[in-house]
Amino acid sequence: MADIKFDKLLRQFGQTKAVDHVSAELGSGRFVALLGPSGCGKTTLLRLIAGLERPDSGTITLGEELVAGPGHFVGPEKRRLGMVFQSYALWPHMTVAGNIAFGLNQLPRVERDARVSDALRMVGMSAMADRKPHALSGGQRQRVALARSLAAQPRILLLDEPLANLDAHLRQSMLAEFRRIHAATGCMMVFVTHDQNEAMAVADTVGVMDRGRLEQLAAPMELFDRPASPMVARFVGHGRTLPVQVAQRDTDGNCHIRIGDVPVVVPGLVARGPAWLCVHARDLVIGSEGIAATVASVRFEDGYHVAELLLDALPEADTLPVRLDSPAKQGEAIRVRLRGGWVLPRGGAAHPKADVAMSADRHREPA
Repeated sequence: MADIKFDKLLRQFGQTKAVDHVSAELGSGRFVALLGPSGCGKTTLLRLIAGLERPDSGTITLGEELVAGPGHFVGPEKRRLGMVFQSYALWPHMTVAGNIAFGLNQLPRVERDARVSDALRMVGMSAMADRKPHALSGGQRQRVALARSLAAQPRILLLDEPLANLDAHLRQSMLAEFRRIHAATGCMMVFVTHDQNEAMAVADTVGVMDRGRLEQLAAPMELFDRPASPMVARFVGHGRTLPVQVAQRDTDGNCHIRIGDVPVVVPGLVARGPAWLCVHARDLVIGSEGIAATVASVRFEDGYHVAELLLDALPEADTLPVRLDSPAKQGEAIRVRLRGGWVLPRGGAAHPKADVAMSADRHREPA
């Protein structure tokens, strides 16, 4: 078993801080997902763990071993890590078994064959050991790439967007495989993805990154219920942040606010003053005594009727539409009741619409 520790980790490319003084500890045996928009630094952080990038400052510790720090660097070949890439990187002229055995040439033949056999069985590919990669489907090739990493018995397995080339059905199948293999091996896994549904489906711990910073490291449910920053609130679950004023915070940790003429009590961290009210579609329900709103648009998505609402008490320029998973008519005036949410201090946080613009114009991470 091994854990991963970062201390003030920095990696720059020119003036861009791809990883910006990140400090964190990822517990041994965990399935960790690094999540965020393109260019947020998640792939660079994974490459730093792997030893494919050298940090400009800060330290990385794997288990009890310092692998990167001032005047000290352990190469990737000595870190005992496995890595599965977005591309399968299989040798086309070798069989499935040959691809898996390729990195095990230093082992005795009997041990090498045993590891190949165990890895094939673990990913359900024993019957295809003699096939060549061109005779496999995309999902099967990804299983071979996974088996190749597992056969090396790594202390940590790194997964760099391994499902990006698969269709939706195969992605779900491979997510189930990752969960099963993690449970069977206990090997720590770090999974990079920009797809939050993938991250929430497999990981017990999710790190949300933005512009090189680790915004929050927590269990999936906590990211929804108690986002640590406005960025997390807006990014996870298509949440929205509404500008409000907190009148008071009671002894139970609830914030008393008003939206228009409706008093609302929501848990949060703000004692008094300007704040963000963080809400998801699940936090709103149609109710006659609720907050006045206008239906801006409607659509049918993933089996649900979805309405985008503008709250009448908030100028359109101050907020993005709030999602409501309920049938409605475009242009209809309705009222919605708040049955959940979370309040964060507003401080100098960016305007809600800024994150949308930045996600479209964000720098690309180095390969």
